Amino acid sequence: MARKCAVCGKGVVVGMQVSHSHIRTKRTWQPNLQRVRALVNGTPRRILVCTRCLRSGKVQRAI
Repeated sequence: MARKCAVCGKGVVVGMQVSHSHIRTKRTWQPNLQRVRALVNGTPRRILVCTRCLRSGKVQRAI
């Protein structure tokens, strides 16, 4: 399973880490994904969801 939110599609972002002496190296920023049981088309399934989607109520959690 890819590191991507199943609701909004937020994924890994690549950029440069810049030190004090301005030496640049590649780095990645990972989204804060949680594995939750959510209702997908009426059936409970385990999906990766970012915490912003969880907090804003875009996900119907399964009990």
